[in-house]
Amino acid sequence: MQMRSVILRESGLSKPYAQSKPLIIETVELTPPGSLEVLVKIKAAGVCHSDLSAINGDRPRPLPVALGHEASGVVVEVGPGVDNVKEGDHVVMSFLPICGHCSYCAEGRASLCEPGYKANAAGTLLSGSRHVRLKGYEVNHHSGVSAFSEYAVVSANSVVKITKEIDLAKAALFGCAVVTGVGAVMNTCGVKPGDSVAVIGLGGVGLAAILGAVASGAGQIVAVDLVPAKLELAKELGATRTFLASDPDVAAAIKAATGGGVDYAIEMAGSAKAFDLAYNITKRGGTTATAGLANVNSKFEISPLPLVGEERTIKGSYMGSCVPSRDIPRYIDLFLQGKLPVDKLLSSTGSLDEINEAFDRLDRAEVIRHLILP
Repeated sequence: MQMRSVILRESGLSKPYAQSKPLIIETVELTPPGSLEVLVKIKAAGVCHSDLSAINGDRPRPLPVALGHEASGVVVEVGPGVDNVKEGDHVVMSFLPICGHCSYCAEGRASLCEPGYKANAAGTLLSGSRHVRLKGYEVNHHSGVSAFSEYAVVSANSVVKITKEIDLAKAALFGCAVVTGVGAVMNTCGVKPGDSVAVIGLGGVGLAAILGAVASGAGQIVAVDLVPAKLELAKELGATRTFLASDPDVAAAIKAATGGGVDYAIEMAGSAKAFDLAYNITKRGGTTATAGLANVNSKFEISPLPLVGEERTIKGSYMGSCVPSRDIPRYIDLFLQGKLPVDKLLSSTGSLDEINEAFDRLDRAEVIRHLILP
């Protein structure tokens, strides 16, 4: 079939993207789903910093690539062997296809699925196939999804069936922002009622982590960012204290306000400097977690002594340590019960035609989550 798709041919072009136009809308051929694959009509796709990191070159991807990884849609066709969804089902995409049988999946650590990781790195689906073709050559898939398109062929392991009670535009947020942010709080850190939590970096994922901390019953919830408007939104979502990251004394101020630091400090900015702040405001015996995707060349330094003397823990969190088929429906249930108001993260919507402008707005921190409605 023929469809429109957003293609990234070259990363690292100058800003603003509205002028350099790294993203080009092309008419491409999409081949039918094969065994254990699904054709989905994309209904909404989120503009996320993970996409931006491919555009600006922070996280190189095999090019050309059909971009987009946070999405919802409706199943149009299923390939041979698919039994988890059927035509007409509403689905949310998982940006890591879960094989279900590698050692990590067997341990319940689906976010570390090795075949899924290798497929994403290669720009293919879990089967090793590519389904987007442009003028005779294959285009790489992005995170097994390629959601900035009218349709997508994905692995059946990349879709999670959801209830039709939730609007599909809002459902798209659960594919990345919610699983990564809420999951970091609930799964990676295991925040319990009364625990103190700090979130550094208040994009869509960081603000979702604020919501996750509220839903988990955290006592003190500290929000830190460079943008005052984001701090105000964090307060509306349930943060109990907010701090400007640009304050040179911010670490001391947070420690004074929290009685020596927080139980869990979660870095969501994708910055070594932000991670350093998170580590410095973690209390003795506490946990510093990072879910931010920094530039591949970023480094941070710590002394090993506090790890021993203060029994510190450092944890990474990828995809919120989630099992998508378990956690996406669970988080949607919390949303429908009014306990996880992720719709407050939605800033605006637009069409494929304004995709470059949308990433300019994200880069300038003018939006939390902008949704593309193909």
